[in-house]
Amino acid sequence: MKDNNSKQVLLSVLGVAILVVAVVGVSFAAFTFSQTGQKVNTISTGTITMSYSEPENGITLTNAMPMQDSTGMDLDGANETFDFSVGATISGSGETTINYAITAVTTEGSTLTDEYVKVYLTNMNSNADTAITGYTTPKTVSSLSKTSSDASGAQDGQYILHSGTFDATTTDSYRLRMWVADNYAVTGSKETYTLRVNVYGQAAAQ
Repeated sequence: MKDNNSKQVLLSVLGVAILVVAVVGVSFAAFTFSQTGQKVNTISTGTITMSYSEPENGITLTNAMPMQDSTGMDLDGANETFDFSVGATISGSGETTINYAITAVTTEGSTLTDEYVKVYLTNMNSNADTAITGYTTPKTVSSLSKTSSDASGAQDGQYILHSGTFDATTTDSYRLRMWVADNYAVTGSKETYTLRVNVYGQAAAQ
C-alpha cells in the first residue's frame, strides 16, 4: 500500500515538473513586446531584446494653421517633429525573426478629425532623413491602414505608421512630422490634435 502511495506521489511530482517545463518553454518561444507611449522600455526573453525610446509621449498640434505638403515635409523645429528609435538584439543559435509595427492612436480630447491631419515618416539612420517606403508623399491619418490580427501582436484598430521585420541586431531611428492639411477650412476656434505613437513586436512562428 505504501509503495502504491509513493508511486502516486512520485508520478504527481513528475507531472507537475513536466508541466512547469512545458509552460516555460512556451513562454520562451512566444516573445511579445508592446510599448505604448512611455519614455523608454525594454523587454527581454534571454535571446531577444526589443526596445523603444522616445523623448516625449507623442506629437501634438495646437491651434496650427493649414500648410502645403512641401512645407510640412521640411518641418524641423521644436515641437514640429517627433524623433524615436526602435531596436532589437537577437542572439543565440537558430534563426529568429521579429515582426514589428509602429502604430498611432488619436488621444482623447483631439478636436481636429483624422482626414485633416497629414503625417510624414522618415528614416533617420545616420541622420539621412529619407522617406520610409510608402511615404513618397505625405498621408492623411484617416488614409492609414488599421491593425487587425496583426503579426506584430498590435492591438486591433490602431493606425499603422510603418511595419517590418528584424532578423538581426538592429536599431532604426525615425522622425515623424505632422501638420494640418491645406484643405482644412479654418473656423477661428482653437483646435488641437494629438497622436500617441506605439510600437509592438512579436517573434514570428517558426
